[in-house]
Amino acid sequence: MPRNCSILLLGCVCTALCALIVTPLHQPVSAQTAPETSSENSPKTARPEPKPDCRASQLAALEDFNSLIGNWRGVAQPQRGSNKGSWSESAEWVWELSKHSAAIRYNVTEGRQFTSGLLTFEPDEELYVFDGTLPDQTQRRYRGTLAGNKLTLESEPDDAGLRHQIVITRLNDKRTLVLYQSRTAKQQQFARVAEVGYTREGTKLAEEGSDGPLCIVTDGKGSMKVEYKGMTYWVCCTGCREAFDDDPEGIIASAAERVRKKREKKRK
Repeated sequence: MPRNCSILLLGCVCTALCALIVTPLHQPVSAQTAPETSSENSPKTARPEPKPDCRASQLAALEDFNSLIGNWRGVAQPQRGSNKGSWSESAEWVWELSKHSAAIRYNVTEGRQFTSGLLTFEPDEELYVFDGTLPDQTQRRYRGTLAGNKLTLESEPDDAGLRHQIVITRLNDKRTLVLYQSRTAKQQQFARVAEVGYTREGTKLAEEGSDGPLCIVTDGKGSMKVEYKGMTYWVCCTGCREAFDDDPEGIIASAAERVRKKREKKRK
């Protein structure tokens, strides 16, 4: 066989072998249809429930503390009846209101227990909650209940194992006592740390239920005037004044609704 023919034949054989090897790699793979899944059987992400509006229930629970709203001057005594280690401080209680919540802000000047705090109410737990800022700017949370004119609040143990307690006693519109106590895990009773006797600054405010003005926001004792569309209303603090300025028509409507409910209650 001529040499050229041998080379040509060898080339054809190589081409055929390559075709046999490569072709299976390129053959289409039969597609398998994935089983259809029903959207009804697929897991669904639950939409989170919106947080309920707590303002109405918080306002109702905090209404008992309208007598605290205002400015106070205090004298603190670590030991009852003794001036040893005593100090003077001043405090302000003011409403802090938003569209969905209500609280009372506590600001202290020259205080040795707190520099500020926020008192509110948890409707689900039916507990009052006080978040206090200590002089070193750390936070401490208290929870508790109201019995008569006394609000008793207690904290969880701190890093030193101490539980802390606050007892706020509203004697009358002019006098309020704040007792600070603590105890270790081994102690069954709280021991006195200090007690601050507060006296309201300024003149006596109008008695609630008398002919004196009431705060249109909280029904507390009116101490400053606000105006809207030529009408004059009273509020008890700067917090209520800000709430009124933000939504005067809503505040006026809410006050009218409270009056209506009180009248219906009296009829029953």
